[in-house]
Amino acid sequence: MVESVSGMFSGGENGKDVIDLLKEDHDRVEDLFAKVKANEDGNNEDTFNKIKQELELHTHVEEQIFYPHLLENGDQELQDIVREGLEEHGQVKTLLPEIAELSGDDDQFKAKLKVLIENVEHHVEEEENEMFPMVKDQIDEVMRVRLGSLIEAEKQRYTAGASRTASA
Repeated sequence: MVESVSGMFSGGENGKDVIDLLKEDHDRVEDLFAKVKANEDGNNEDTFNKIKQELELHTHVEEQIFYPHLLENGDQELQDIVREGLEEHGQVKTLLPEIAELSGDDDQFKAKLKVLIENVEHHVEEEENEMFPMVKDQIDEVMRVRLGSLIEAEKQRYTAGASRTASA
């Protein structure tokens, strides 16, 4: 037990780099976006609900763990990109409940979902092509693995809380 807990904070060999974890999230969401695009004229309400769940979890862990660390430890350019990312998260957080209120057959649902997808794809492109290379340069591997462990733990905590809320 002690080894598993201490490994979580020491950046042990089993931990994943935070960048790899966040890219896995991006890939999951992109797969869901592909389903929406393949069913452009159909009802994508079920797929949207999965997208919403993924994006809420992803933005939560970035805002609670990843972004604060970068704001404290990154150079000015990286901090500026993080602040822009936070603004983009704000746009996503505005759109998600708006879309959730609409029927999947509604034209407004389809239009807002398309805007959400475009915004998130732009955000992901900036993270992966600008932010992540800077993080690799400025944050050492041990700390990136430690951040990855913290994110994995926070995801478990967050989803456990969400499932308790849903069943209440």
